[in-house]
Amino acid sequence: MTIRRPSAARTSRLLAATAVLGGLLAGTAAPALAVAPERTALRATALRAAPDTATVTVTGNGRASAAPDLAILSAGVEATRPTAKEAMAAQTTAAEALLDVLHKQGIADRDIRTDSLALAPVYTQNTSGDSKVTGYQAGQSFSVKVRDIDRTGQVVGAVNEAIGNVGRINGVVFDVADPSALRAKAREAAYRDAYDKASQHAQLSGHRLGRLVSLSEGESVRPGPGAAPAVPADEPSVPLAPGEIEEQVTVSAVYELI
Repeated sequence: MTIRRPSAARTSRLLAATAVLGGLLAGTAAPALAVAPERTALRATALRAAPDTATVTVTGNGRASAAPDLAILSAGVEATRPTAKEAMAAQTTAAEALLDVLHKQGIADRDIRTDSLALAPVYTQNTSGDSKVTGYQAGQSFSVKVRDIDRTGQVVGAVNEAIGNVGRINGVVFDVADPSALRAKAREAAYRDAYDKASQHAQLSGHRLGRLVSLSEGESVRPGPGAAPAVPADEPSVPLAPGEIEEQVTVSAVYELI
């Protein structure tokens, strides 16, 4: 067998042809590779240019009212004496009289709570401008729940008669024992108010109301206490007007517009 080796000239021609073919293939593939990042950038730009979903944010207000079934009486005693010991003893006697009359009025121990107990010196200023301690004042205040509100005036009158000049009637607050049902009604009214407002905004802007995106609730609002002034010792009962208890709820809602 005879093996023929290619000549040097032929080998050179083959290498040159291979180089030319490789260059042509590389030149053809390069534009395709260069186009891919450009197309990706165009798609990203199109996505960024798409507008976000339109939304509307509204605030809803809801109110609900009901007759109160609970009265909270704030009452206290106060005594001033030359010494701290005498002042504390005097306020203790007055406080015991207050608690005794409350028990006689049918108030349970669980509905009577001491809110504060204080003892402080009493200063007197002389003609030269100097101040000195001339006595001590002791006092104690109580919070009393009257669950039969029809008897609230009677309880106030009995307390005032029992403690006399050393007593204080600070005020009366009417409330409901369980506010959850009243708050639920106010919350429902607030939600409906927010929905109605959002629906109107959607109609005015030529949209339809979409899904609820978010919903938040603020703190509920209650009316403040009603004051009950001091009455003469011979007054058997104090006329009071319970009125109605109102619960107010505010919600903030965000809806989609489609």
